[in-house]
Amino acid sequence: MTITIDILILMRTRYFVALLTLGALVVSSCGSSSSSGGDPNAKTPAEAYITPGPYSVGITTLTLERGPEVEVWYPAAEKSDATDTYDIRDFTPEAIRGLLTGDAPATFTVDAARDAKGADKKFPVVLFSHGASGVRVQSSFLTAHLASWGIVVIAPDHWSRDLPRALVGQTVGTSADTPADLFDALELVSATDSLKNMLDTNNIAIVGHSAGGGTALLASSDDRVDGYVSMASGDLRSADTASEMPNKPSFFIAGSLDQIVTVADRTRPAFEKAPSPSLLWVIDEVGHNGFDDFCTFGNGTGIIGVAEASGLGPLLAGNPSLRRLGEDGCIPPAADVQKAFPIIRHAVTAWLRNLFGIDKEPLGLLPETEGLSDAYELKVSTIESK
Repeated sequence: MTITIDILILMRTRYFVALLTLGALVVSSCGSSSSSGGDPNAKTPAEAYITPGPYSVGITTLTLERGPEVEVWYPAAEKSDATDTYDIRDFTPEAIRGLLTGDAPATFTVDAARDAKGADKKFPVVLFSHGASGVRVQSSFLTAHLASWGIVVIAPDHWSRDLPRALVGQTVGTSADTPADLFDALELVSATDSLKNMLDTNNIAIVGHSAGGGTALLASSDDRVDGYVSMASGDLRSADTASEMPNKPSFFIAGSLDQIVTVADRTRPAFEKAPSPSLLWVIDEVGHNGFDDFCTFGNGTGIIGVAEASGLGPLLAGNPSLRRLGEDGCIPPAADVQKAFPIIRHAVTAWLRNLFGIDKEPLGLLPETEGLSDAYELKVSTIESK
């Protein structure tokens, strides 16, 4: 089956609906920071951005005039030990939320202070696009990390494919609308007094996961965008709508075990079509959900584990394909996502900081990087650049 953005959205929508709804269940150069060059204590360049950066992180939630909420992570003015936690059950409709009563973990916590004062300087901007049946905070392991290294990250909910609307079949619009979500969110933050002076809008990149990688391709045709990162994705446009790849620097990063958007069918062809400069990384033992927080839920089995802990496991018995979709990257043979997160944090942070000119050379990204083969618990089996 050919995977396009719309098919991917339909697959993930059917997964969650079938799982949880059955009968009653329906109910300056980018504000050059003092951290240029990565962690000074890193043993090798390949580990330069594994640890958090010099900034404490602020986090706030805004709302677009037309309704979607927007999450913003940003460098904070003052050091803080505060944390911020979201519960994935809060992103489900009330009727479904009431069914998810099991004791399996369903929260994710980052080091960030809610509504903290922002640092008094300008920083480059990343617009983050979530995947099908995802949410704006779905990759907080990465978005908060980027803010600690001097990047403002802006992530809107896409009502055309986000989890709460997908669960009840009430999505609004199509994938073609998602770039507008990103740029409307940018405009909103640019008009917010507490944040607007932090934005270096001459330095903007897109980061997207899964269907969000498709949004990254669409949005990167905008002249304001300098480049994009595509995670567990590729060119998801259908044959009749596909066009040339954006003439922008790109980074494709994927997991070798991804069976939802496979490297062979989607990620590698997109890399091969993309203009130079472009980079491809494939991480062994990582699946589709290795690039979001979801596998940390349900005792490491994702939303499946949350459902099973709530007594909904029997619903999965007759739907092995839906279980596969929900667990892709969460269960063996996939490794614990906590082993993948440091690799993804380093690679995406290093690539963006080089794109924005904070680091003059790509730090720990290229095949010849010292110590790259031994830096991580998982192997990066493919590193290609052009």
